[in-house]
Amino acid sequence: MPLAIEDYALIGDCHTAALVGKDGSIDWLCLPRFDSASMFAGLLGDENSGRWLLAPTDATATSTRRYVDDTFVLVTTWTTSTGVVEVTDLMPYGDRRADVVRQVRGVSGSVRMTEDLRIRFGYTTAIPWIRQIDDPGDSGAHVAATPAHIPTGTLIAIAGPDAVIVRGPKLTAADHTHQASFEVAAGDVVDLSLTWYPSHREPPTPVDVERRIADTITWWQEWASHSDAPTAYGSEVHRSLLLLRALTHEDTNGIVAAATTSLPEQFGGSRNWDYRYVWLRDASMTLQTLILHGFADEATGWRDWLLRAIAGDPKDVQIMYGLSGERYLAETTIDELPGYRGAAPVRVGNGAYTQYQGDVFGEIMVALHDARELGVEEGADSWSLQRALVQHVEENWNKADNGIWEIRGPAQHFTHSRVMIWAALDRAVKGVQQFHLDGPVDRWMALREKVRDEIETHGYDEERGCYVQHYGSKEVDASLLQLVQVGYVDAHDPRMLGTVKAIEDDLLRDGLLVRYRTESGVDGLTGTENPFLTCSFWLAEQYARSGRLDDAIELMDRLVGFRNDVGMLSEEIEVATGHHVGNTPQALSHLALVRAADAIDAAIEHSRGNRGRRLASTTGTPYHSDNGPATPADRWPDDLGADRTTGA
Repeated sequence: MPLAIEDYALIGDCHTAALVGKDGSIDWLCLPRFDSASMFAGLLGDENSGRWLLAPTDATATSTRRYVDDTFVLVTTWTTSTGVVEVTDLMPYGDRRADVVRQVRGVSGSVRMTEDLRIRFGYTTAIPWIRQIDDPGDSGAHVAATPAHIPTGTLIAIAGPDAVIVRGPKLTAADHTHQASFEVAAGDVVDLSLTWYPSHREPPTPVDVERRIADTITWWQEWASHSDAPTAYGSEVHRSLLLLRALTHEDTNGIVAAATTSLPEQFGGSRNWDYRYVWLRDASMTLQTLILHGFADEATGWRDWLLRAIAGDPKDVQIMYGLSGERYLAETTIDELPGYRGAAPVRVGNGAYTQYQGDVFGEIMVALHDARELGVEEGADSWSLQRALVQHVEENWNKADNGIWEIRGPAQHFTHSRVMIWAALDRAVKGVQQFHLDGPVDRWMALREKVRDEIETHGYDEERGCYVQHYGSKEVDASLLQLVQVGYVDAHDPRMLGTVKAIEDDLLRDGLLVRYRTESGVDGLTGTENPFLTCSFWLAEQYARSGRLDDAIELMDRLVGFRNDVGMLSEEIEVATGHHVGNTPQALSHLALVRAADAIDAAIEHSRGNRGRRLASTTGTPYHSDNGPATPADRWPDDLGADRTTGA
């Protein structure tokens, strides 16, 4: 059975990623891209669905783990009754290969290690043909450090288009598995590697393990050195930015929503979706976040991906694409995989790509306007494309849609979507007014006001004093918290404060927000879901913007406390247990964390008259007091005083 979702850590090479469990097992890996078919899928089944275990044989061994500062080089320290070893796991960056490297280093005493390799290509549908080979590379740099008493070997596994070559301790076949057992003494170093390659090509040469570890650490740390994290929650923001980079495809600049598919929104349920694709919404939010935090080059790459993906007839714009802008993402189920702890079906592809969601036009236009304001140069072609998008909005602005949450029930006039239509027109107007770009600004202004009038008439409930989920409804939706974020309404506006009150009344579950009341039936699905982390971060942001700084800090401290031991967040949280729920690591959760931290930081600075000092490191290491790791009380300086309560 797979571990709890929070017990996994991500390693990646900016083309794909693997999830490594606290037990030393790699239970999820798709090569060579995030959206490729899995070769290890124990996460969605059991060990026979594919895994690569490397751990002490001693069942009583304990472990701690950490990333090398500002990297995704994972170091797990195992302590046994006979000794201590460190296992370093990584996917080397920058060599244009698809490698996984595992290095065992003896620290003290002597530890017997077990390796168990079960390769299952094609979402476990293809058990490969495996053979041991004589590899001239075994006498080279790859195994130079391996102690003489440990026999080494090389095997090749092939099925259809996929092949891997595995080098390290000699493996023995046993009932569709390959296993090894070896002793590691203090000072011993044992290198293991797995390299994917197209099966019609020759196997790649061995990995120079020490050099690739050093180069990968250097690259990640150099990238992270450009991070401009806020004072408040600096370490949490810094790690979130690193995770966003790890989820970004090096060649295309597309960012996947998560590294996994079909981790359930409800344990044992069927709300299981494939998130290994690029949502325009996430792309737009990432563009804004990267620019604001010191990564202009990456933001420009994001902007270019966005423009390529949506190029063409605006009526063909989709809500999501493949990593290279692929449009056909047909959804199917993999019956051979039972699902995470039985949560079926396992889905590959995402049928929501065919949906119409009017909000994406607003998110695109908001992000590209922010890019202009923050210095990303606007090209003639990019503005021409934006004008075409706005023209499409003009022609389709009154069309019902499936909304931000990809409702699979009937299309509605969702208030959030209508506000995003308003935002698209608003940013087009500002492009002309502020940046002297060309366009029919008077026509856009008139339609912008028409859309606002409609929202205030049909999207606001005078009796309840709040905006509603969709026209004709009495329900609220956590997405309404974005009305402030796009400038539609001020955070202090009574209409917004009434909406926040209604959201608190209807959607809080043990202090955290769900997206909407699933029992209303609006989404056309059975079952329920857990609190959605992004929405709770949005609420913390709203609290900070509207003067409820104490509430913002209290909620934010609780939310960042849900991060696992290496700083990762999934999509949702099971509040009673603290278990992560849904696909992981979730880009949208980390994007929302950064936004909330920025808002809180700004509120604190304002309340202190800009007399700030740095409260958290931006090097990936949490702020520490003299007595150990930071607590919520340590995080805030004594000079904040009573002003902390009002944020004013």
